[in-house]
Amino acid sequence: MKKILVILGHPVRDTFADSLKSAYIQAAQQTGATVKELNLRDLKFDINFSEGYKGSQDLEPDLKLAQELIIWADHLVFFYPNWWATMPALLKGFIDRTFLPGFAFKYRKNNPLPEKLLKGKSARLVVTMDSPGWYYRLFVGAPGHKAMRTGVLHFCGIRPVKISSIGPVRSSSDRKRDSWIKLMERIGRRQK
Repeated sequence: MKKILVILGHPVRDTFADSLKSAYIQAAQQTGATVKELNLRDLKFDINFSEGYKGSQDLEPDLKLAQELIIWADHLVFFYPNWWATMPALLKGFIDRTFLPGFAFKYRKNNPLPEKLLKGKSARLVVTMDSPGWYYRLFVGAPGHKAMRTGVLHFCGIRPVKISSIGPVRSSSDRKRDSWIKLMERIGRRQK
């Protein structure tokens, strides 16, 4: 059975992203998948990558655990809001501090392309937003989706990466929110 790591990157408690995450997890577990969770707002770590790749900033225990869970998982599912056309600082800081050289990728001598150390894994992004998905894609250019899919996950070898844009949430009806919950249940049952 598939091993799934669900990563909640929303810094605020009790949001619609939490409801979507719960629906996905419950449906995936009903199919026999093993699901583990990382709620980033509950982890203790400095989101500031203060020394960059040239420094020696030690990983906090929660980030060491996160790396172990990423290695364990076959499939990663990220739930987070679209803020300012990309991701919240909490998720960006988590990526900066966790997806490090030697863990997620490896620089190669005399080669501009890195070795992708997380090959064999797949991912899904579930991104809540207050604008319609078509507007985000056509008029804004979907920079957050591109950054996560191509700039982070593909760069580390994670493919395929599927994206579910959920919005506009702020103006949505209860009926529309129920349809998004059902969508997450269907995706969870398919373990994608």
